[in-house]
Amino acid sequence: MNMSFPLMPKATAVWLIDNTALSFDQIADFCGLHALEVKGIADGDVAQGIKGLDPISNGQLTRDELERCQQDPESRLKLSESRSNLPEPKQKKGTKYTPLSKRQERPDAIYWLVRNHPELNDAQISRLIGTTKPTIQSIRNRDHWNMGSLKPVDPVTLGLCKQIDLDTEVEKAAKRVARQQKKLSKTAASDVTLMPADAILEPEIPTYEEDMPLPSAEPSDVFGQSQTSDSQPEEEEAPSAETVFGNFGTSTDEEN
Repeated sequence: MNMSFPLMPKATAVWLIDNTALSFDQIADFCGLHALEVKGIADGDVAQGIKGLDPISNGQLTRDELERCQQDPESRLKLSESRSNLPEPKQKKGTKYTPLSKRQERPDAIYWLVRNHPELNDAQISRLIGTTKPTIQSIRNRDHWNMGSLKPVDPVTLGLCKQIDLDTEVEKAAKRVARQQKKLSKTAASDVTLMPADAILEPEIPTYEEDMPLPSAEPSDVFGQSQTSDSQPEEEEAPSAETVFGNFGTSTDEEN
């Protein structure tokens, strides 16, 4: 049997019976009907007043495929692929409906989620179970009117949600917590002020006058200047021979 069938199977079967030489089995297989139901349509006992629908004109069947199956009774018609891809209908977001028979079990499921998955926020728990945020907050704060009688029970076991939905929400919550921790670590790192290395490695030690060493001095610095100025007289110029004997000869002549 084909997995997909024409949009209007009985109307298509009426047209194929009236306009082709296909067998009842071929038409039944193509339209997703029973062979006896196709025979009833041909006899006029079934689908009275239904107008035939041409599957070739609306693109559900090609003429070549029709001729091939008319020549070979053992062949089966194949539905043509649609040329236009219709978008999948989006699911409407809203509060999940919970049957009346299971509404009494929602507080136990909330209690289980709060204890085992504290990373889930109120919106996620509300999507999973179909409850209200005030109820979740009352159970978190342990001030629910029936808190003493609550027992934590897995919501999947109670049939309030599917395991795949629970795993998806837990994974989202884990990613959100990881992002928040990364952001906080970056903020903390930016607020830290670095101190100089010498202030960290070599702390300042107080010093006292008794511990301070005397200034060092070279002997030449201490005694050199005094020897030069006090002990060593300035060198006088040595008298020349002319000065000594010249004066002597001059004095002798004057005496004579």
